[in-house]
Amino acid sequence: MVKRKKIIGFNPDYAVIPGETLRETLESLNMSQTELAERCGRPKKTINDIMTGKSAITAETAMQLERVLSVPASFWIKLESNYQETRERLKDEQNLREQVDW
Repeated sequence: MVKRKKIIGFNPDYAVIPGETLRETLESLNMSQTELAERCGRPKKTINDIMTGKSAITAETAMQLERVLSVPASFWIKLESNYQETRERLKDEQNLREQVDW
């Protein structure tokens, strides 16, 4: 008999905007959004849009964040990917609930 391992995954019922982590990182470094934008060579609006979840962290932005904040680009890319995946999963779950109710 083959025993199968039960895989238990963590599926939160909320999605954390990567900008929250970016905000905490900036606070710990005592750096403003404006200073980050200048050091990254990005418009302040772009940084603000990331902070509020209006824009995603691209690979290019992740590399710039790595250079300025000394946090690996892979961290920012995974954070963004996890956020997008969770958002889509939550949307899908909501759609399924609505179909069941129907």
